[in-house]
Amino acid sequence: MSRIPTSTSVLESAVIEAPFTDVWHLIKLQDFAKFNTALEKSEWVKGVSPDTDIVKWTFKDGTVLEVKQEEHSTIDHYITYSVISSTPALSYTSVVSTVRAYPVTSGDHKGQTFVTWSGNFSSDADAGVIEDAKFKRRDALADLAKAAASKK
Repeated sequence: MSRIPTSTSVLESAVIEAPFTDVWHLIKLQDFAKFNTALEKSEWVKGVSPDTDIVKWTFKDGTVLEVKQEEHSTIDHYITYSVISSTPALSYTSVVSTVRAYPVTSGDHKGQTFVTWSGNFSSDADAGVIEDAKFKRRDALADLAKAAASKK
């Protein structure tokens, strides 16, 4: 059986009807369980190198991911992370994701927040992985919008 060629990246976005600061303050790896309803808990992994930030995400379906913060910018308002371990194992080698927030400064959505959530997968990720990632990001962005709106 031959593999179906597919893109190995995904990008989802949303305009969140909440002020930028309310949204940006939720976008911390260790706090994703505060808005992402798929997560049971998110917590720092203890005992790793002091210059390495690793967070364990425990999902309600029993999946456990350890994610490493690769970059974090409070100036450009983004966080980039990679999955370094998964139980059960992933069907692909790697993924690097970035969540980025932008304040909307003019137009109909002035005072709201535009958020993008990308994922760049290794070439062994199949179409099912990419499609699943798309819907998980959409669901998480909707959860982020609900959590930010509740801060009003």
